[in-house]
Amino acid sequence: MKRLTTLGLIAGLCTVIGLFVSSGPDAVAAALWASGWGAVLVVVARFVAVAWAGLGWWVVFPRGERPLLRDCVSVRFVREGVNTLLPVAQVGGDLIGARLLTLHKVSGALSGATTLVDLMVQALTQFLFTVAGLGILVALGGDGPIVHYVGLGLVVAAPALVAFYLVQRRFGQSLLQAAINRFAGGREWRIFGAVDVLFERLRGLYAARSRILTAIGTHLFGWIIGTLEVWIALRFMGYEVGFLEAIVIESLAQAVRGAAFAVPGALGAQEGGLIALCAVFGIPAEAALALSLIKRLADLAVGLPSLMLWHAMEDGHAEPGRRPATGLGAALRAFIIRPRRADRPAFGYAAAPADGKGE
Repeated sequence: MKRLTTLGLIAGLCTVIGLFVSSGPDAVAAALWASGWGAVLVVVARFVAVAWAGLGWWVVFPRGERPLLRDCVSVRFVREGVNTLLPVAQVGGDLIGARLLTLHKVSGALSGATTLVDLMVQALTQFLFTVAGLGILVALGGDGPIVHYVGLGLVVAAPALVAFYLVQRRFGQSLLQAAINRFAGGREWRIFGAVDVLFERLRGLYAARSRILTAIGTHLFGWIIGTLEVWIALRFMGYEVGFLEAIVIESLAQAVRGAAFAVPGALGAQEGGLIALCAVFGIPAEAALALSLIKRLADLAVGLPSLMLWHAMEDGHAEPGRRPATGLGAALRAFIIRPRRADRPAFGYAAAPADGKGE
């Protein structure tokens, strides 16, 4: 996996360099300079979008067991920073986020289950956002390779979305238990009980349909907030782009980023996707690359403080005399193989309510 990530990173860097050279560095710099204060507003929009995503995660929790909203939002920023800036697959930050939430007195089962549900909701709403973008593109008269490729991508993504949901239900529990039985043999692994409680939590969360629908609506609005990045940047550059056109560019560009999940930061994929999408509306390549640079500026502006926040969280909850775990592997080990305490169930997994609904 590390080799694949490294190869993806090298290929992405080469692609980015090639695109900038072919478009003319001076032209890209001029377009970037023309954006002026628009770049600052894009960074503000990114902060708002990530905080809003934290709200979408928070509403998934049962009312009586919700952490503070600020805790969900702060951990959501860490998830964003890790996924955006570190050379990990785009779910690495989510695994770390699930572990960090247990530092805020949330049981491991509830933290892990809500993270999985949040990922499911995000994937579903991104799928719907992409469908909306494709529909708007067709309504605006778009008909070409982009429409066909995106349509094909949606056909492929739909079964994957259904599969991701199914593995969180009894089907997935059976598969996971079978895998553990095969590889663990007769050893008494504490994770057996943890898996049962985790899936019990998942059943309770999905049974609360009102909260799931609220989370879906919240995340859908979050994607619209993200569209402001495209609309603001291009308008400040002097391009009369309508908000519907901005939705097309943002939704399909995010779909490209999602497809390039194995490449750190979607290097090359984001730039190439934006060039192709902006060209549909007559926006030149140099402006598309300037837009990509502004988005990456927002990645840094949000991601770097988020990584510092991660370190502060770990440092603040570290045991005296011990160095806090700050790597992905260390975070996973701490989440899965946590020392058992007298006042805490194994893994920090609290038993699910008897009715299994998590209310």
